[in-house]
Amino acid sequence: MKIAMIGQKGMPAIYGGVEKHAQDLASRLVLAGHKVIVYSRKWYTKKEDCEINGVTIKHLPSIHTKHLDTITHSLFATIHAIFSRCDVIHYHGVGPSLVAWLPRLFAPKTKVIVTFHSIDRYHQKWGWFAKFVLRLGELSACKFPHETITVSKGLYNYCLNEFKKETVYIPNGVELNTQTECDEFIARFGLKENDYLLMVSRLVPHKGAHVLVAAFNAFKKENPENKLKLAIVGGSVHTKKYFSALREIAAYNKDIVFTGFQSGKTVNALYANTSALIHPSFNEGLPMTVLQAMALARPVLVSAIEAHLELSKNPEIFFKENSVSDLKKKLADFVSWNEEKRKKIGEENRRIVMENYNWDKITADTIEVYLKSATLRDYFCPAVKVNISR
Repeated sequence: MKIAMIGQKGMPAIYGGVEKHAQDLASRLVLAGHKVIVYSRKWYTKKEDCEINGVTIKHLPSIHTKHLDTITHSLFATIHAIFSRCDVIHYHGVGPSLVAWLPRLFAPKTKVIVTFHSIDRYHQKWGWFAKFVLRLGELSACKFPHETITVSKGLYNYCLNEFKKETVYIPNGVELNTQTECDEFIARFGLKENDYLLMVSRLVPHKGAHVLVAAFNAFKKENPENKLKLAIVGGSVHTKKYFSALREIAAYNKDIVFTGFQSGKTVNALYANTSALIHPSFNEGLPMTVLQAMALARPVLVSAIEAHLELSKNPEIFFKENSVSDLKKKLADFVSWNEEKRKKIGEENRRIVMENYNWDKITADTIEVYLKSATLRDYFCPAVKVNISR
């Protein structure tokens, strides 16, 4: 099959869970014998058209503003994919799915798939009009494609309740062999193995970095003898004011380190050598950053939102969403855990990932979705029911 992927910012994945998901899926589809085109935005990768891991990378223009970047790039990519006679056009995200009707109308033999990664309109960076448009994107994601994939059980239930749409549950996957023991990649940030906490995220309000910084400041104030550091990996995305405010509340604490966006061996080393990953997000689909830490047998401390509650049944790792005081208490609890307990929790995390978020099964399930017959369906026919209890 010839498969086009549209909606991700680009490949190679520099930051972003959707970008990492699309990259890993595309690479495995090529290994399975398919031809894959990943449409990229030049401002994101700063590269020319090329081939990576057998995947064709095609750069097309966009209007690079907060509100127009995704939709304009998705439009141009869709037109290119139609004229390229792709067998499958796979949209990633509800925003890009706004143009999913185009191939249904002008390329009726092409399979159209949408992966519903998250409820983007809940993100605090958007104004009322953008939220309205993203709500339309959710409707499009459930009505226009032949099949809609949801990456979490919470999103599966959301689509069912809001749009009476039976989707196909296929979770995000994660690499299991990316661990590195080398500390040269973290030394330049003044970090050492197991002497720091880690957050990896775009620095936008709904990810809750401000809650973590405030809680860490309070924890250090009450425990000045504690030597633990906090490494925040990521940068702003159309959120310069928020990023500046975040740096300001962290400025007096010398134990908080901002590394900027990192990728490759550096980010893998940051994951592999951390004492624990902290993810205080208010809203997620299925967080890749948490899965990556779990795959490397690292403890995680996460906000008690629906997407996180899917990942573990251990009540000790959760803290109240958007609560500085509860996160501060959780940090104090974590520091009191002995090494045996931390190792046990980390090993359980890795087992969960191996059993439930394995890329081999995820790739096979995705190919199965591509191959399903759609000749008897119209735009508003629901997908085949699936069992999401696995």
